[in-house]
Amino acid sequence: MELKLYNTLTRNKETFTPINDTVRIYSCGPTVYSYAHIGNFRAYVFMDTLRRVLKYNGYKLKHAMNITDVGHLESDADEGEDKIAKAAKKENKDPYEIAAYYTKIFLRDFDRLNIDRPEVICKATDHINEMIEFVSGIVKNGYAYETSRGIYFDISKLDKYPVLSDRKVDEQIAGARVEVDKEKRNPEDFAIWIKAPEKHLMKWESPWGLCYPGWHIECSAMSNKYLGDEFDIHTGGVDHIPTHHENEIAQSKGRCGKIPAKFWMHCNFLQIDGGKMSKSLGNIYTLDTLNEKGIDPIAYKLFCFSSHYRNKLNFTFEGALSSNTSLMRLKEGYQRHLEGTEDIQENVINEFEEKFHKAINDDLNMPIAISIVWDVIKYPKKSKELAKLLLKFDEVLGLQIDIKNDKKEDLPEEILSLIEERKKARENKDWELSDKIRDKIKEKGYIIKDSKNGMIIERE
Repeated sequence: MELKLYNTLTRNKETFTPINDTVRIYSCGPTVYSYAHIGNFRAYVFMDTLRRVLKYNGYKLKHAMNITDVGHLESDADEGEDKIAKAAKKENKDPYEIAAYYTKIFLRDFDRLNIDRPEVICKATDHINEMIEFVSGIVKNGYAYETSRGIYFDISKLDKYPVLSDRKVDEQIAGARVEVDKEKRNPEDFAIWIKAPEKHLMKWESPWGLCYPGWHIECSAMSNKYLGDEFDIHTGGVDHIPTHHENEIAQSKGRCGKIPAKFWMHCNFLQIDGGKMSKSLGNIYTLDTLNEKGIDPIAYKLFCFSSHYRNKLNFTFEGALSSNTSLMRLKEGYQRHLEGTEDIQENVINEFEEKFHKAINDDLNMPIAISIVWDVIKYPKKSKELAKLLLKFDEVLGLQIDIKNDKKEDLPEEILSLIEERKKARENKDWELSDKIRDKIKEKGYIIKDSKNGMIIERE
């Protein structure tokens, strides 16, 4: 079945045909200076879905994702402090210690969402030599020049800039942000290699002295090392389009004369209660925040499927709790089919599978795909064949529908504490206190059932 994907480069939905037998993908990974929030993870759920859809279609993958542990300044352009260095100063720790800690937490959350890990996860600081080589190639080809601050890419040498976005260069001049660097030939020229001040924490020897990489050069150098001059798909968030991905394309054209990826795919923003997520508003939520509210991380993944990846998605706790309930019902529906004994005609199975395949191959249309999953769940005849089909669909969904939610440690700390209090009350035969605690737990969205095998705790 034909696979259609939306390509930001051409602004069209196109038939996907790989360059060779193995689909090569590059994804912009995290800058590991703080905890990744649920808005960040929407892009990685999209990335995961793309991987799974490609595998469902029979493709082999070679997928690289970077870990930015140096060089990402506070602005996506060339201004401000390095985010890792700033966090290191704030926490009074070594930058490498900061990066290692937040990388570990990020990958832990990656696994909590059951995100399929890329074949290559590459740290920027492990690829400094590749970056120096890449910068040297750009300079040699006449697309970059040296100033007192570093090596700048000369956008005037390009046949076209930008190519992904509709913006005009003169609408986003550097002077709109800070004072224009007078050594730049063009206001939109960007740093690919930055000369480090004396007290800068992370710097390396290079042909231009002690320096550190610009954020954009990292992705160009690492994608080139693992995937070559041209590869199939580049993914990221829509915020990467106007600066980061434009500059990646410029750098690759400057070094080898080619746009590195055939398809550029971008996930839209997650909004919070209809507005922007920001620290100043106090609405930065992590997977731990959701867990404290009794929301399974996998339920957040299901919540992401409620909207197409190219549309904005509005997060509310009410919506996430609803997805939590839906996840439990999906698992229960799978179990009912697994225990079923009825026969299902082959044409019924084939029709469900064809509809699901058509939905995921239509630019990853997960809202439609999920509706078909519910049709299977609600099918009146309960059959092991339908359970088997649901497991096949779950190769794309990654919702772990065959794993029961019976782990006590998945409950929020507040609920666990109340459960322990109730146990003690019952041991002391304080039935009045036991009932009060049960009612309090119910107010927080959980039901306790006392059975001969002990307490059973369920979401209401």
